[in-house]
Amino acid sequence: MEKHIKDLRPFIFIITILFAGSGVLAQSHQTKLANEYYINGDFEKAESLYEKLSRKPENISSIHANYFNLLLTKNDFVTAEKYLSKTAKHFPASLQYKVDFIYLYHTSGQEEKKSNYLRNFKNRLEKNQYQLNIVAQNLVNRELLAEALDFLQEARKINGRPSAFALDMAGIYRQMKDNQSMTEEYLNYAMGNPGNVNYVKNIFQNLLRDEKDLNYLEQTLIKKIQKQPDLPIFSNLLIWVELQRKNFYGAFLQARALDKRMENGGDETMRIGQIALDNHAWEDAITIFQYITEVFADGYNYPVARKLLIRSKEGSIKSKYPVDKLAIRNLTHDYQALYDELGPNLTTLEALRNKALLHAFYLDEKDSAIRILNDIIGIPRVSAKLIATCKLNLGDIHLLIDEPWEATLLYSQVEKAHKKSPLAYEAKLKNAQLNYFTGNFSLAKSHLDILKKATTKEISNDAIYLSILVTNNTAFDTSDLVMQEFASIELLVFQKQLAQALERLEQFVDDNAHHSLADEAYWLQAQLLNEQGKFSDALIALDQILNEFATDILGDDAFFKKAEIYELQLADYEKAKLLYREFLTDYPGSMYAAEARKRFRKLRGDVIN
Repeated sequence: MEKHIKDLRPFIFIITILFAGSGVLAQSHQTKLANEYYINGDFEKAESLYEKLSRKPENISSIHANYFNLLLTKNDFVTAEKYLSKTAKHFPASLQYKVDFIYLYHTSGQEEKKSNYLRNFKNRLEKNQYQLNIVAQNLVNRELLAEALDFLQEARKINGRPSAFALDMAGIYRQMKDNQSMTEEYLNYAMGNPGNVNYVKNIFQNLLRDEKDLNYLEQTLIKKIQKQPDLPIFSNLLIWVELQRKNFYGAFLQARALDKRMENGGDETMRIGQIALDNHAWEDAITIFQYITEVFADGYNYPVARKLLIRSKEGSIKSKYPVDKLAIRNLTHDYQALYDELGPNLTTLEALRNKALLHAFYLDEKDSAIRILNDIIGIPRVSAKLIATCKLNLGDIHLLIDEPWEATLLYSQVEKAHKKSPLAYEAKLKNAQLNYFTGNFSLAKSHLDILKKATTKEISNDAIYLSILVTNNTAFDTSDLVMQEFASIELLVFQKQLAQALERLEQFVDDNAHHSLADEAYWLQAQLLNEQGKFSDALIALDQILNEFATDILGDDAFFKKAEIYELQLADYEKAKLLYREFLTDYPGSMYAAEARKRFRKLRGDVIN
């Protein structure tokens, strides 16, 4: 008998496992069925099955979320509390079920019970910042945001660092639409993680879009700088804020203070000056570079600052119409004086190149310009880049004096010598423009199609614009006569034959008022009239665009230029202010929006650093 039993033991073991397995499979099937009932909205059947399954702890993880939510949906808070109490006993280490008690009391409106539970729960987690953080994340998932912040504040106290859990708290404040508290937390994070300051800048750029939010950030940073002047990160962020507003003078004030604290020779101030120059904020750039040349006269930034100071003055003079020829002459003396003071080096040779361009394009002294550029090219050991740039300038001058073959030869030399470089792309663009000017549109377009795909952003944009201009205005005109006439007028503009260009333009708009080039013609007309100081006539041309082509590509350009003429040329500040405000309403997405907002605020009398 015993022998038979021993022989049957392996089979009994296998049968036991099979029955146990079938029990597990049955439970799994029941769980799946209950969840299907729940998803399909058959809550009575789902609840009945969930109640049975909940009696076994091993089923809880599979049914908890649906079962608990079902009970809350039915407002069966008593059953829900009993279920949670039993579940919490089975899983005493689980924080999720304890958080669900908080959610239960919140949902059922039992505020006193909730408050007591929160206090006791938090006390039990005392000195465990990681568990406090886990609870906070679970509370966020339940949209109990204020409660989550309470737990994170406690975790921060234990950690001891003001920046601890800052990103988590910033995210919660963001959900609560509390931008000021959110800003404070991102600043806390930046202070504790200075290497990630660019991440914070990107966050602010995406989230702080209203002027009041930027104002709050600015005032908060100023207070922090006053309290902790030795922390450069806050000055860095304040400079960034001012640059977002294109308030270059305000950025300069902060950069100047930062340079003094860090004793770094004016590097940050130079950076702001270059940004101001790149944005054509001429007066701000002049102020900044003048400061550097005076304060750091013996420093390594002095030579470049001197050159950029003259460049800034040049930009300012060229922006005021009609251009003052005597002021241009004085600039040539300034560039020469810089060369004489410091001798030949990359910076001073660049200054001489700028001097040559003034002789060629503003003083009608093309022979002097050609001589200066050839002298630079002939200097031993001068950089290949500077030689190439001078050759491009020489090409422009040959086009200026109506020698297109000499021009294209020089452009092609640069393109061949500097293949697949920005210089080569610039040379190819100049060749494309030359072919456009001379009416060879198919060859121009072949160059432009290459440039649209494989160049720097600036050159690519110029290539795209010219390509669209040619394509849109030659597709249905087999003779291309209208396009040829417009291109030849643009060549006259390039060659500074402005009186002839204006005369031809006037005839062009009379003959082609309904052509697709009409808005381009009015825009060119407005620019030339503005440069000649005929501001009223320029405004008439701009109004033609706004009356007939306001929603086309040049609409925002024309509107902004109109406001700019009233402000800068006519000094009618009230009219300019009204136009800038209207511009921001009509063209909120324009590339000019930030500048228009800055100018409007200035004309309104807002305090701008």
